[in-house]
Amino acid sequence: MYGKLISTQGNVVKIQLDEEMDINKLIKFANGKQPTVELLVDDGRHITPDQRKKIYALLGDYCLYTGYSLNEAKLFFKSMIADFFHTEMFSLSDCSETVASQMITTMLEFFFFEDIPFHTKIWDSLPDDFPRVMMCIKTKRCAICLKEHADIHHVTAVGMGRNRNEINHVGMYIEPLCRVHHTIFHTIGAKNFMAKYHIKPIKVTPEIAKELHLGKQKSEELKNAE
Repeated sequence: MYGKLISTQGNVVKIQLDEEMDINKLIKFANGKQPTVELLVDDGRHITPDQRKKIYALLGDYCLYTGYSLNEAKLFFKSMIADFFHTEMFSLSDCSETVASQMITTMLEFFFFEDIPFHTKIWDSLPDDFPRVMMCIKTKRCAICLKEHADIHHVTAVGMGRNRNEINHVGMYIEPLCRVHHTIFHTIGAKNFMAKYHIKPIKVTPEIAKELHLGKQKSEELKNAE
């Protein structure tokens, strides 16, 4: 459980939990004994309580979907991060913010490509939109609601009558949207849409155009394949 420190008086601490406490779960964990809790105050240098909360939420979703235990899931993903980023094995109690961020992003990528469901509130609270939009583009999901079969929406207008397979997309801003959110975008406008959903499009670079097979890059690849 996570929360915010409200006040202290001597050795008495008042904390407001982020979510309502499940009394039945607390009784089960206490097993008839006086419950003991640990208070960790974020010092800004190590993994933050918010990051740890997100990681354990994702681990819980993974366990629920696969049937693995929490310890098995932690070992699996921690080993994955250590291998991917060439780091030593770490603890979720005192690892760096960077390692925690790498773990969250990598877990989300894994969930996406393995089609494992997770709580969208964790996804919505991520601060960096770039991997979010890129992951949605690669898997053809709406960047807002995660609905499948989303189309690439050009925030930078392509122009009437122009063939999207022939134009140069480099420098344009794009994001994947389902038909519902595509309609909302055009109804309320780009500025209001971004303010409402807190999502930013990505700017297409030559590398991204090649990776996503956009526009002229796609046409040239088709010609070379002939």
